[in-house]
Amino acid sequence: MNTNPNRSITMNLIHENLARAQMAARLGEAQNLRQGRRVARANRLHRKAEQAAQQARHALARAL
Repeated sequence: MNTNPNRSITMNLIHENLARAQMAARLGEAQNLRQGRRVARANRLHRKAEQAAQQARHALARAL
């Protein structure tokens, strides 16, 4: 049996690099997901604030 230690080390490095690339991809996906959730929440809060302002304007118009 002819075992080449350089080949074994090379294969390990390839697997490590693949694992790092997959981890980086997962971290990027998670960050994008969090950013999307923040944007969606900000949009909801903005709509809620706009509705509250509209209600306040209507209430003021009725009071006059």
